[in-house]
Amino acid sequence: MLSIRAITRSTPRAISRYFAPSICRPLSTIRQPSLTQSSWNAASKPTLTAAFSSSRIRQEKEGEVDDKLVAKFESELQMEKEMRDTDEAPVSIKDFLENSPFKIQDTPGQEEVVLTRQFGDESIRIAFTIADLNTLDSESDRGFDDPALQDEDASDIPEEGQSGGANTKGSVNQGRTKGGNINVAPEDSIAPADRPELETDESSAEEGDQEPSFPARLNVTVNKAGQGALQIETVAQDGMIVIDNVYYYPNPELADAKSAEKDWQKRGMYTGPPFGNLDEDLQVLLEGYLDERGVNTALALFVPDYIDFKEQREYLRWLSNVKSFVEA
Repeated sequence: MLSIRAITRSTPRAISRYFAPSICRPLSTIRQPSLTQSSWNAASKPTLTAAFSSSRIRQEKEGEVDDKLVAKFESELQMEKEMRDTDEAPVSIKDFLENSPFKIQDTPGQEEVVLTRQFGDESIRIAFTIADLNTLDSESDRGFDDPALQDEDASDIPEEGQSGGANTKGSVNQGRTKGGNINVAPEDSIAPADRPELETDESSAEEGDQEPSFPARLNVTVNKAGQGALQIETVAQDGMIVIDNVYYYPNPELADAKSAEKDWQKRGMYTGPPFGNLDEDLQVLLEGYLDERGVNTALALFVPDYIDFKEQREYLRWLSNVKSFVEA
């Protein structure tokens, strides 16, 4: 009895001892990996690195026309350089700058050019821009496309008015008679070179071959200390200075307003009547006033030449800059 009882009592204890270690094992008994194993596992695992690098890597261009565009820019640059014999300014520009009292301020990359000088107690500033030349080119292009300015159809010209017809001035043949013979006028027996009316026509044609200069706007500002400023808007063309407007500003800063506030003050002022409304004697005296200060024929010839010269240089600089940007 004791033995069976003892076995019966000991059986639950044995069973509990058998399962207890697997269920309630302390944390300290869990096997920890060694330092060697952890470093080996870390080394064996793939490492995800950043997709960028601190070193500069030149990427391939995605544009398909970049190379063609660069080649075209290079071709334009080469052509422009071949058309220009030298990069130096023309003799006419050099002569003016060497012999005139004006000093020039020309900043590369800027459209505006400024001439300055002193005349007694006056500071004179003359500003002009190469934008006038570009504006003229745009207006010429629009005029060419205007159907109203294009030549009329030759079929609309009457037969008696056609060039080379019997009624053309200077023509030798004056038409045919009923019998088919040619009528010869008395003046046709004179050689064309000896006929005065044809000589006049030829001289007029030669003068017409000379292209007139384009109009260039000049803003002339005359400052006197403590007296304000006089601003005169003029146009230089074909060796002439034509006055458009004459303005007076008590504050000389308003003559060359560089801020929105100054420009607003300038717009609200009464600056004078249109120049054409002034008395003719007053107009003549104002023209003489400018002439004494160097705003004369020499300046009117210089400004269009310099605008053309500067525009060419700025165009070459633009071609080079855009080409460098595209191929970078």
